[in-house]
Amino acid sequence: MALDVGIVGLPNSGKTTLFNALTRAGAEITAYATVSEKANVGMAPIADERLERIAAVVRARKVTPAAIRVVDVPGTGPALLGNLRQVDAILAVLNGYGDDASPSADLETIGLELLVADRDHVERRLDRVRKQAKSGDVALRQELSSLERLLAQLDTGASLGDHPEGLPPELEPLTTKPLIAVENGPGGIDLKLEAELIELDEAEARSFREGPSALEEIVRRLQAALDLIAFFTAGDNETRAWTLRRGQSALDAAATIHTDLARGFIRCEVIRWADLVECGSHAEAARRGLQRLEGKAYAVADGDVLNVRFNV
Repeated sequence: MALDVGIVGLPNSGKTTLFNALTRAGAEITAYATVSEKANVGMAPIADERLERIAAVVRARKVTPAAIRVVDVPGTGPALLGNLRQVDAILAVLNGYGDDASPSADLETIGLELLVADRDHVERRLDRVRKQAKSGDVALRQELSSLERLLAQLDTGASLGDHPEGLPPELEPLTTKPLIAVENGPGGIDLKLEAELIELDEAEARSFREGPSALEEIVRRLQAALDLIAFFTAGDNETRAWTLRRGQSALDAAATIHTDLARGFIRCEVIRWADLVECGSHAEAARRGLQRLEGKAYAVADGDVLNVRFNV
């Protein structure tokens, strides 16, 4: 499954423009939002120059980059921000245009909005557990006590990320997620320009830029915040890049590709991407002893090319 990233921002900050630039989804940009509006959802590809080189070696007919699922909520407030409880990280778009623009103040406001949304979430959970705990269930009474302490902490202005105890697993807090600030303005990124350049072919877009794509930099910051690595599957039908959290196993990689691969996992053939490119084929890499067999617990490394053997 793709990792999920949520976009938040105050009105007219440029968050839907960022969403369109990342996903090419062409979502409608509006000045104001209502609770009834649906979130925009799209996929943002992750550029990786290694993918094309691997695909060239195996003569892949289809090349598919890894991608991040992006969710753009229409506004702020507890009800709307609740749509982001299952995302892995949050992009906060800050307005940097205009004489009265204050990105730092916007970031503080967004932080407060997330805090209020978490307080609302904890309070709702507390009300529900308080009623259920009357049954005398020990686990529910323990959760009730934990939620009361959490609510007291939130009332002091501290986030759930500052809580010294473990959080109840039923909670899906917002303030514990990585928060990456993206300034839309002269001191940051011109998101309108990036959204326009994404419609051009790569060579033409490059001629308008002074350096690398700002969008690629945002994706790199997300990868760093989430501690992501990339692994590859390489075949002549399709060569594809995938993402994993650093330290995840070959079994996790198999599940990322397809649940059947994880269910029937036997072993995993592993080649470093550079070795495959240098050798020119899987067979030659194996002949040179550069392909190895690994089990379920193998920690996948960035740049591994995997071939999962399975039987269902």
